[in-house]
Amino acid sequence: QVQLVESGGGLVQAGDSLRLSCAASGRTFSNYAVGWFRQAPGKEREFVARISWSGGYTYYADSMKGRFTISRDNAKNTAYLQMNSLKSEDTAVYYCATRRNVGTGEWDSWGQGTQVTVSS
Repeated sequence: QVQLVESGGGLVQAGDSLRLSCAASGRTFSNYAVGWFRQAPGKEREFVARISWSGGYTYYADSMKGRFTISRDNAKNTAYLQMNSLKSEDTAVYYCATRRNVGTGEWDSWGQGTQVTVSS
């Protein structure tokens, strides 16, 4: 498995931006697709975005399109989630995960999460 550590969360105001990072170690990071998920208090975890091993394919949840951008730097073993025009409803713990295939399969490695709080 890949070990993942998220960072970059914090308290921001509505309309601000944040960039989350997902640092990987262990197995070869470039062999894995990366996904970002979030879980708000009292709600189920929801999908945010995913990116292929090469970075050439990305996919977003509809509510994040145009505001969030997923990317990766395999030389740094790190994936990113750039979040712009943040809203109060974006408040959640954000997690990154990896799996072999970008389109199917189980997300089998997870980070511990980073808290994002957006004040209105």
